[in-house]
Amino acid sequence: MKKPTRYASVWDAIADTPAEAANLRARADLMRQITLIVKESGWTQAEAARKCGITQPRMNDLLRGRISRFSLDALVNIATAIGRRVRADIVAA
Repeated sequence: MKKPTRYASVWDAIADTPAEAANLRARADLMRQITLIVKESGWTQAEAARKCGITQPRMNDLLRGRISRFSLDALVNIATAIGRRVRADIVAA
């Protein structure tokens, strides 16, 4: 019986490369933070979409965590539209 493969994170398990895993991880983190801001602000999806410069269906995708529908660039643009600054940290693996 073959021993199961262990991964450091779910992103490492589903990504084909370490770079793809890092991109997924960054997008997920940004989506989580934007979702938290929307919820803490008490905005409806329509209000949040308007403030973020996107459509309400696109905001729904973001709030539901549909990561494949957002690029890192798009998420940075959304965060800056609501007055947030995005910072990237590079850490040892």
